[in-house]
Formats: sequence, structure tokens, C-alpha cells
Amino acid sequence: MKKVIILAAALALSACSTLKTSSDYDPKVNFDDVKSYAWVVKKTEDTTYNLDGLMDQRVREAVDRELQMKGISKVEADSADVLVNYFTKVDKKINVDTFNTNFGYDPYYYGPGWGWGGSVHTQTTVREYEVGTLVLDMINKETGKLIWRGSVADTIREKSTPEERVEVVNKAVAAMMLNYPPQKEAK
Repeated sequence: MKKVIILAAALALSACSTLKTSSDYDPKVNFDDVKSYAWVVKKTEDTTYNLDGLMDQRVREAVDRELQMKGISKVEADSADVLVNYFTKVDKKINVDTFNTNFGYDPYYYGPGWGWGGSVHTQTTVREYEVGTLVLDMINKETGKLIWRGSVADTIREKSTPEERVEVVNKAVAAMMLNYPPQKEAK
């Protein structure tokens, strides 16, 4: 009975998720051969203050954890099978909703069919919101070619505590990494 309750709770929580994930990959690559990875090294030597430093740490830790759970070890770049990199983007979206309400009975309508004139009220609401996207790339170290790309997108909601931010990043990366390694489609 306890397992049923836990499963029901997990399904209820997953149903509320608005995370949208997708992935693409090179079908010629044997992902069973990918056993190690390293992060792409920055091209610049600039070590000054980075505005996104905490979020960068959170994303890297979440990706490290997910890859290690899949049996892929983090190593130095010169001995890695793949190089991993990520980027983020934010898109502004606009949602326009129009509601029409129709009342069939109008007691102040006088004329043929007295009382059944009707009236229509229209209300339009416009809402602007932001959608954040996290894109994770895996690159073949030897060829420099992209072999796998995963992405996750969600509406940005301000989180007030560092713990909430960590939780959001962990859930997003875990959802995206469900698509790795890619499963070949049965023919």
C-alpha cells in the first residue's frame, strides 16, 4: 500500500511539471563507448567576477551527478571520450486570452421577443512571461563534432532561496538527462 501511495504522489507531481525536454543525436555514434567526459575549457583567461557564477556551479554539479549516475566518469580533458558544454537562453513570450460571455436573457430589452435580447461582454488579458532554456551539448573530443544535444525549457519563476534554485536546476537537468543515452528506435 505504501508503494502505491508513493507512486501516486510521484505521478501527481510529474503531472504538474511544465518542463519541456527534447534531444537529438548522431545515429552513427555508439553511446556505449562513451565512458568519460570533461567540461569544455573556457577560451579566455579572464578570471574576473562572473555574474552567473552560482548558477554555473549549480548546473555543472547537476550535470556531473546525472552523468556519474549513468556510469560516465569525469576526467581530465586530454583523456575524455566527450567534451560537455552548456548554454542558456531566455525568450520573452506573450499570452493573449480573450473571454466572451453571452447572457441570453436581458430584462431591459423591449421589442419583439421581449426579454430575450441578450448581451455579449468581451474581456482580453495579456500576460508577458519568460521561458528559460538550458541546452547541454556532448562533443566528440577527437572529431570536434556534436554527438548529442539535450534541452529543457520552462517558464521562469523567481525562486527566493538558494535551496529552491538548486532544486529547480536539479529537476531540470534530471528531466533532460532521461533522454541520454539515446535509445535506438526499433524497426
